Amino acid sequence: MIDNPSLPPTAIPLPDIQAARQRLQGQVLRTPLVRLNLAEAPAQIYLKLENLQPVGSFKLRGAGNALAVAQASQLAEGVWTASAGNMALGLAWFARQGGVPCTVLAPEDAPAAKLEGVARLGARIVKTSFEEYQRIQRFGDPQRQQELGLSGLLVHPFNDPAVMAGNGCIALEILEDLPEVDAILVPYGGGGLSCGIASAVRALRPGVKVFASEAANAAPLAACLAAGRLVTVPYQASFISGMGAPFVFESMWPRASQLLNGSLVVSLQEVADALRLLAVRNHVIAEGAGAVALAAALTLKNGPLAGLAGGKIACIVSGGNIDAHLLTEILQDRLPT
Repeated sequence: MIDNPSLPPTAIPLPDIQAARQRLQGQVLRTPLVRLNLAEAPAQIYLKLENLQPVGSFKLRGAGNALAVAQASQLAEGVWTASAGNMALGLAWFARQGGVPCTVLAPEDAPAAKLEGVARLGARIVKTSFEEYQRIQRFGDPQRQQELGLSGLLVHPFNDPAVMAGNGCIALEILEDLPEVDAILVPYGGGGLSCGIASAVRALRPGVKVFASEAANAAPLAACLAAGRLVTVPYQASFISGMGAPFVFESMWPRASQLLNGSLVVSLQEVADALRLLAVRNHVIAEGAGAVALAAALTLKNGPLAGLAGGKIACIVSGGNIDAHLLTEILQDRLPT
């Protein structure tokens, strides 16, 4: 965690984020920032509705910027990514627009709703075990990638400066729409969203706090920040797809540890409650990861957010691609297994 308001060297440069915004203008939605309809909320909570992007997720921003800065020669053999769904959707969306072949490496248990969308966009899907998927995403494996037909330009779902610059555009919009914001809460999967947002905030409004938000079934960042080093944690699969792992990506650790003010951990039940609250009070459909930041904001009276009671907090609703049966269970006040 950091207290020094000066910009860490690991930050994505503000000019790169501003340039990404120009490239993406008219290509992605400038999503609304709306007040949570909950009079008894512990703060003035605002929702940044990235679930309203055409592919239902913020990932469209990073994918679009990564393809926009790529050279034509890099795209000659197509593009590929390793994604459980949302980056796959974003990359497939822009690849189809550019006439570029797209391949997606996905774990066998990837959500059906997301993969169906990827297929509709014309991308080729290659499924593999969760273990191999994480290994290739984390370390790469040229021989195995060739065997699986993963050729062309890799657009990593989070560990890519161009992707993070695209994500950072979200912060520019929040600071314009709510200049008096006190804190921004961001779901933490690989770190590309939170570090992109924190980079812009540190450059423009260093007094604004940026917190990661994790679910207790897989919260490696909180454990690493507490230990001051990389550690592994137990991982339990849950209805929250697209985020959570037993480890923090090694090359993301310097950014996350220097840019973020901490990580807030919430229970699966708190996430389900927040997801249901979004649907009932604001008529917003979110996936599990999309409700994690709100779940953390609703626990404001505890931990590092205690001093923000009554303040203005922006929560990133990162996506809305949820399988119908999971949404049904949660709306019926059942915790999916």
